[in-house]
Amino acid sequence: MIESLLIANRGEIACRIIRTARSLGIRTVAVYSDADANALHVRHADEAVHIGASPARESYLVGDRIIAAALATSAEAIHPGYGFLSENADFAQAVLDAGLIWVGPNPASIRAMGLKDAAKQRMIAAGVPVTPGYLGGDQSPERLKAEADAIGYPVLIKAVAGGGGKGMRRVDTAAEFADALVSCQREAASSFGNTDVLIEKYILSPRHIEVQVFGDSHGDVVHLFERDCSLQRRHQKVIEEAPAPGMDAETREAICAAAVKAAKAVDYVGAGTIEFIADASEGLRADRIWFMEMNTRLQVEHPVTEEITGQDLVEWQLRVASGEPLPLRQEDLAIDGWAMEARLYAEDPAKGFLPSIGMLDRFDLGTGARVDTGVEQGAEISPFYDPMIAKVIAWGQDRETAREALAEALDGAVVWPVRSNAGFLVEALDHPDFVAGTLDTGLIAREGDRLMPPTHPTEEALAEAAGALISTDPIAGFRLNAAPRRSATFLLDGEPVEVELDGQGGTTPAFEDVLISEAGQTWQLRPWRASGVAAGAAADGAILSPMPGRIIAVDVAAGDSVTKGQKLVTLEAMKMEHSLTAPFDGTVADLTAVEGGQVTEGTMLVRIEKDS
Repeated sequence: MIESLLIANRGEIACRIIRTARSLGIRTVAVYSDADANALHVRHADEAVHIGASPARESYLVGDRIIAAALATSAEAIHPGYGFLSENADFAQAVLDAGLIWVGPNPASIRAMGLKDAAKQRMIAAGVPVTPGYLGGDQSPERLKAEADAIGYPVLIKAVAGGGGKGMRRVDTAAEFADALVSCQREAASSFGNTDVLIEKYILSPRHIEVQVFGDSHGDVVHLFERDCSLQRRHQKVIEEAPAPGMDAETREAICAAAVKAAKAVDYVGAGTIEFIADASEGLRADRIWFMEMNTRLQVEHPVTEEITGQDLVEWQLRVASGEPLPLRQEDLAIDGWAMEARLYAEDPAKGFLPSIGMLDRFDLGTGARVDTGVEQGAEISPFYDPMIAKVIAWGQDRETAREALAEALDGAVVWPVRSNAGFLVEALDHPDFVAGTLDTGLIAREGDRLMPPTHPTEEALAEAAGALISTDPIAGFRLNAAPRRSATFLLDGEPVEVELDGQGGTTPAFEDVLISEAGQTWQLRPWRASGVAAGAAADGAILSPMPGRIIAVDVAAGDSVTKGQKLVTLEAMKMEHSLTAPFDGTVADLTAVEGGQVTEGTMLVRIEKDS
């Protein structure tokens, strides 16, 4: 068994590999960039080496530095994880040339499956069914269009060196082909440095089915059944599950046998995934499933396979790389229950899924599901890397149990102030088509608006949170002949909202914030004013701007005596005027507010010294 291992990656997958390596008694070495100096994977490893600046091209993509780090720390092997250099055949060869063990397939296998057109030609020769299309070397626009016309629209143009959804264009008519080709080739050149494309028949009711395969250096290859990754957004997987809904035994046997045949055709060693596309217009059928490509690495979604088989795939990788035979034979493997995984991203669905960066002041995913992550509360989400912050995985005896467990885990997610797609994931899991298992890769594109999470908490959740901001002093809240309920104004993510409060409760705001978590969404509720006391007034007398805005009036001067509730400053924000008042009797000790001035949230405007 390997005794020391360098992980050439970061984040969630680095932590995942370290966890298994430690259980096997393997010493681990992490590498890190400037941005990751305090990252979780760095602290979890036995040793860590700095390899460069924050951009990946200056650190995690510099193979020479990674190899040098392995040699300097006496690591025996390098595990690439996924992404970065994991499918770079030249890097794999350089690792071997340095006398190190490469935890992955041999470089020849990576090269054989690295270009989509060459991989398809090899699969055709091996008898693996492939999607009808054109794989030829003539890349002239005229020839490509002629082939598309012959295949019949719609077609899919795909960069042969593509991946991650880049370099792909759907074309519905002959008139659209020329512009789509130029756009696809331009993106392919930018992303991969290769403009060659292939043409495929576009499947109108597509399901993305993939099979986990594993080979060893003794010539054996097994499969660990299929996964369904059909729920996608812009060709990026969103929720994965195993097994695939609607998969019968005959179709499973056919697709898994084809996957094993594909792996054997390239003398595959280690973990790999054979990806297929299925025409599900009449359900899953063995004669309507075709090879798309092979990923010559561990997949992001490998945990769902682990959950239904009871196997640790990283352990399998390390044992195979050490020269051991596969831990189990095909007949020893079986499916137990159902598993689903959701990719939790630091992104804001309400803003077009733009990445969200910053400090994770709150990060709590509960304890009801498996969580694979590379961050923790207090960590910083940087702009330099993929925005995935965690994978949430749930298992159940059947699909519905697994789905409900995953939805429940995401429903209670607390991520703040970084935004996340947890609410979007909850909506997707609850969509009728997903519940019924009748999904396809176009579901999110068709139903996008219906999958948007709520933009506002329910009245019940809002009232409960507001109550947490109100003191329990019964005298402060009691008024003779008061109405049974009263309202107070608070700020919900910076916008004023009126909240109904119990008349017999207190009405003096505690000057702090409270987070509302509901349906996977997190909101911040801040005191604004209640019973004439301003939310901007802190207990120490510092009056802070509750939101960005413009000062339109300053009603006091430094040294003035003020009484509790007296108006100090008027702020205009979000087309509303907001008065900030004195929290207690005292004297204006500091005054920084200037009429006409623009201020940001949290700016100290006035400080009141309490009368002794």
